[in-house]
Amino acid sequence: MSAADCAMWNQGLTLLGGLVSIYIILSQGWKLIRGLKCHVISRWWRTDLKQFGRWAVVTGATDGIGKAYAQELARRGLDIVLISRTQEKLKKVADEIKKEFGRNVKIIQVDFTKGSEIYQLIEDELKGMEIGILVNNVGMVMAGTPSRFLNAPDLSKAITNIINCNVQSVLQMTQIILPQMVERKKGVIINLSSEAGNFPYPMTTMYSASKVFVDFFSRGLDAEYKSSGITVQCVMPLFVSTDMTFKIKKNIFVKAPEDFAYEALNTVGYTHRTSGCLSHSLQSYALNMILSENLLKIVFSTKIMGKLWSKWKKDYKKS
Repeated sequence: MSAADCAMWNQGLTLLGGLVSIYIILSQGWKLIRGLKCHVISRWWRTDLKQFGRWAVVTGATDGIGKAYAQELARRGLDIVLISRTQEKLKKVADEIKKEFGRNVKIIQVDFTKGSEIYQLIEDELKGMEIGILVNNVGMVMAGTPSRFLNAPDLSKAITNIINCNVQSVLQMTQIILPQMVERKKGVIINLSSEAGNFPYPMTTMYSASKVFVDFFSRGLDAEYKSSGITVQCVMPLFVSTDMTFKIKKNIFVKAPEDFAYEALNTVGYTHRTSGCLSHSLQSYALNMILSENLLKIVFSTKIMGKLWSKWKKDYKKS
């Protein structure tokens, strides 16, 4: 190769490197701007959620993130429909919302691990109500410690429960409520997925896979109905201090459910896919930069996950 050819080749590589650098700077800068808009600007310029309709429906609404969403929606002026499986808890949360926020509350008792037979009752109970917001929050993890697929306790029942609760509930509740939103040309559907839906997480494979479904369904549905005035948002949190995570201690990485719901609802209208809060968005960004599927296989297929789970359960029982 002649000196002229080498010089031309070096110039080409330099140009390519410059273009790649510009692309990286612009793409990362755009992510930063979007993050500021979603998590900082939205604290002062929030979407008025009352414009979408009088009622908000929240599934899995008696504990954790679901309860926090219900309370925050009531704080923002909506009447609330609480759907969960325990009548006593439903009445308690309903009374709390009525007393603190002065909103109307309707309760529907169903067990989402059951089959499709529960949805006719829900549809009948919601008939004639102007529902502006649906929060598909209900979900479950596998019983016991994280384990390989075949080692899950009572596997056949676990498969049915996790599909019914984490997957079918999202589809069925959307089928019930979306038509009236389309008719009124406005509405918000918020589907709770998880950071576990960004990668396959061994030892919690069924839960992780179910959350991938929620994410993909949300993204597709948003594309289908955005032109009809419907906002579909997928929320993919990391650790929130709830019963599901054994009330892991709150810190800069782990959010209280009330704080998480407040920040997550601020992002409605700003983004269709979010980690929910600034802390979790930063963590998700870092994880996606450094983690790979192979690394996750190494870490989560070892005893590390089991030891962490056992520690959280032990601390939870002490509290």
